[in-house]
Amino acid sequence: MASSAAIDGVAAAALRSVMQRVQLAAQKSGRVAHEIRVVAVSKTKPVSVLRQVYDAGHRCFGENYVQELVEKAPQLPEDIEWHFIGNLQSNKVKPLLTGVPNLAMVESVDDKKIANRLDTVVASIGRKPLKVLLQVNTSGEESKSGVEPSGCVELAKHVSLGCPNLEFCGLMTIGMLDYTSTPENFKTLANCRTEVCKALGIPEEQCELSMGMSADFELAIELGSTNVRIGSTIFGAREYPKKLSN
Repeated sequence: MASSAAIDGVAAAALRSVMQRVQLAAQKSGRVAHEIRVVAVSKTKPVSVLRQVYDAGHRCFGENYVQELVEKAPQLPEDIEWHFIGNLQSNKVKPLLTGVPNLAMVESVDDKKIANRLDTVVASIGRKPLKVLLQVNTSGEESKSGVEPSGCVELAKHVSLGCPNLEFCGLMTIGMLDYTSTPENFKTLANCRTEVCKALGIPEEQCELSMGMSADFELAIELGSTNVRIGSTIFGAREYPKKLSN
């Protein structure tokens, strides 16, 4: 299945379609497409299919599982900008950072403990400061990770002022259980950004909003997203041959 997709160029064609849709959504909201980063989320997909998307010109990829990212990254070119977007456990921080030297960003920092662990490990291995986004639970679902909106400012201050080896870059949210978000979820994240930027004394343009996935990225762009995470629309349905651990 995966090999036939590679032969047919399905993923590369799907990527081009997504980029066109991003451009149209940006135009609709009076923005320019190059302000919006598309993270191609490749979980469960083989390296051959990622390579196809890479060969089509894409450089930003995202993974949800540490083990999978650590296995894939060395098999692909070093100029890939990897984003880790899954739930990150403290004991997996060092394997992630040492195994993926070109890790560009962790989008899923949701409490002080994981921020502190990332800060410590970045310092210990001597890599440049790691870009991070704070994951906010905008839907109020117990099944979702993320800091409550009311705790967003406190966590942002902790990362910005107390974690010198991390670079606070903005906020991230995941949609509802069916991975779609209502405008209210996106507006909640935008409101959090306003509060965080005011508290930190930085302009809102410096604070990214990572929101929007395959089912809702156009709406997210219209509501201010600067970073959309697109998986199945580019790569097709997920394939779960075995249970993956974080």
